[in-house]
Amino acid sequence: MRNVTVLVACLFSATVSAADSHGEYIARISDCVACHTAEGGDAMAGGKKFPTPVGDIFSTNITPDKTHGIGNYSYEDFEKAVRQGIAKDGHPLYPAMPYPSYAKLSDEDVQALYRYFMHDVTPSATANKENEIPWLISARWPLHIWNWLFTDAPATAAVGSNSTDASAARIQRGAYLVEGPGHCGSCHTPRGMAMNEKAYTHADAQYLSGAMIDGWYAPSLRGTGMSEQELTSLLLTGKSKHAAVSGSMAEVVSESTQYLTDEDAAAIAQYLRSLKNVKPEPTRAGTTTASWSNSPQAGKVVYNRYCSTCHGLEGKGTDNNAPSLIHNPLVMVDDPTPLFRVISQGAETPTTRGNVSFKMPAYNGLLTEVEMRDVINYVRKSWGEGNGEVSQEELAGLKPATH
Repeated sequence: MRNVTVLVACLFSATVSAADSHGEYIARISDCVACHTAEGGDAMAGGKKFPTPVGDIFSTNITPDKTHGIGNYSYEDFEKAVRQGIAKDGHPLYPAMPYPSYAKLSDEDVQALYRYFMHDVTPSATANKENEIPWLISARWPLHIWNWLFTDAPATAAVGSNSTDASAARIQRGAYLVEGPGHCGSCHTPRGMAMNEKAYTHADAQYLSGAMIDGWYAPSLRGTGMSEQELTSLLLTGKSKHAAVSGSMAEVVSESTQYLTDEDAAAIAQYLRSLKNVKPEPTRAGTTTASWSNSPQAGKVVYNRYCSTCHGLEGKGTDNNAPSLIHNPLVMVDDPTPLFRVISQGAETPTTRGNVSFKMPAYNGLLTEVEMRDVINYVRKSWGEGNGEVSQEELAGLKPATH
């Protein structure tokens, strides 16, 4: 009888462990670690700053600490916070928390998340920081109206497909991962006047069509022209043969997407490849070739001296190392801020399992402002497909990255 009891206990323990492991996986691919862990702080204990148009918001403690965290949350409290953005005491969360996307999480995944946070995350007695929002606009009740206007009622999605078509099943799985836990639209979908995402699913052509976020450009994921292998490599390592990620996306790769299973990474790639770029090309405010000053020609000298070693004289980059500048989103976007930031402040691809990062040095202080303007204009004229010239006055007005 004792042996039977031990066997049942072992089987129960293995079942719980498997479920919690699934919860940890969903937490990883939902990017919970990156958003709720401040530099030097306890895991999931909050305190990370997010600049917003209304002021700075700090992520909250989501460890199972009963005083400062979510240790007193029932499953129903947890599910309501994740899917609807409503805290246990009834106040609405700021939509910096991507609950409009998490509303698509399946019951199975939300339940696994709850078990993981309550049993596997270490409690931390770290107090939550006060948000730095002017008191005149800090009231939370208008967020109920925002939710009514811009979010849909939670509707769980299937995580797979009953289709006998294996390709269709993988695309459906990819759609679930991108539109739900991955919340890719939070950065890659343009926002409206109320900072709402203009679309939450691939049914709308604006979904994943690219957006400027705090001076960085999150490129369109529709009609990228990349192969499944290239997209999968970017998700798992932050690099492919001709492209690389940096800036805020590097953190997403290092803390989230590198932990995707090979099958899920491939499913996301297949889903993204299925999206059609049906948006018309944006009208550029660029000037004609005849109206360009001598800036690009002067920039060519700077480029050949400092940039061509890695990116090549023809801007093709070096395979699996420095990205190509041809069709590079930072070069093609109208706003020169992302390109200026990379040149002046440098860039670094993420360090992932089995892969070291590639680091581009910062040229601020090494190049004068005039030289940076010149090289920006040379790169934009050579590979920016119609982008206009940046003046010295415009360059002076560009803001450095805050994070």
